Amino acid sequence: MKEITFIRLNKKRWSDFEDQISGKDVRNISPDDLASNYIRLTDDLSYARTFYPQSGVVEYLNTLSSKAHALIYRNKRERSDRLTGFWLRELPLEIYNIRKDILLSFLIFMGAFLIGWFSAFQEEDFVRAILGNEYVNTTIDNISKGDPLGIYGDSTPFRMFLAIAFNNIGVSIVAFIFGLLTPIGTAVILMRNGIMVGAFLSFFFQYSLGKVSIMGVMLHGTMELSAIVLAGGAGLMLGRSILFPGTYTRTHQFINAARRGTKLVVGIMPCFVIAAIIESYVTRYYKEMGFWAEFGIILISLLFMVFYFIIYPIITHNKYEKPK
Repeated sequence: MKEITFIRLNKKRWSDFEDQISGKDVRNISPDDLASNYIRLTDDLSYARTFYPQSGVVEYLNTLSSKAHALIYRNKRERSDRLTGFWLRELPLEIYNIRKDILLSFLIFMGAFLIGWFSAFQEEDFVRAILGNEYVNTTIDNISKGDPLGIYGDSTPFRMFLAIAFNNIGVSIVAFIFGLLTPIGTAVILMRNGIMVGAFLSFFFQYSLGKVSIMGVMLHGTMELSAIVLAGGAGLMLGRSILFPGTYTRTHQFINAARRGTKLVVGIMPCFVIAAIIESYVTRYYKEMGFWAEFGIILISLLFMVFYFIIYPIITHNKYEKPK
């Protein structure tokens, strides 16, 4: 069956069901009718995933079925069950469904990182232009005192934690919202952050402090930078929905992408909080920690990010969405 025929035959039923579960009288829907319509909807979703995997109809049906699923289980007594469902099912599925956007976000960030790295080696003033004269001068002074990462101890831990956490959450929100300017908007934010990180590490390598800088940055950066890339993926998806709406209207695709992207941005906020705690309370003691303590924190952070944001979404997709 051609996709346009499939949509024409079922669109009214989908639309009626969507209106039904979105209306004020949603609590009066018969449980049997709700379950019956939900089963038919998931059958349509499986069919669409099999025959039209790249179509916008898959995203539409997935969103509608998720909403119906939440409605069916609305009477669960424990709120913790709904929170558990978000972390164990909803968020991993969203991550899987926009995995290509996340991969593109990662490639843009790494490309910008390399630009920042090599530019800092080629042009002495590049680092000052990117990081600012005050930061560079302070760091050079700290290096001369034998405390290259001393800037992490210039403020009280709690004050530093608040500043870093709010800044990083703000960066992720901006990376997502800039998708309103098409994917180029989000790409600009990713490139800016990638160039900054590349220039920062290159600066330390020029002072033969590469190991110190990498370990110091990755203590918190493993989670922080990964979360920025994930937010960038959400922004690219948002921008793509505006440029390439596919079968459905541009407004519908935009609203759908905004809802899904917001879910992802909210989901990565704990990563920024944990990264801010590490940067504020742990990184300042880098000289006392030793290599293996630093390596252990980095390894645990990396294993968590790889499992939850790469491996687990695949497992969840295979369990809930993969056609049988």
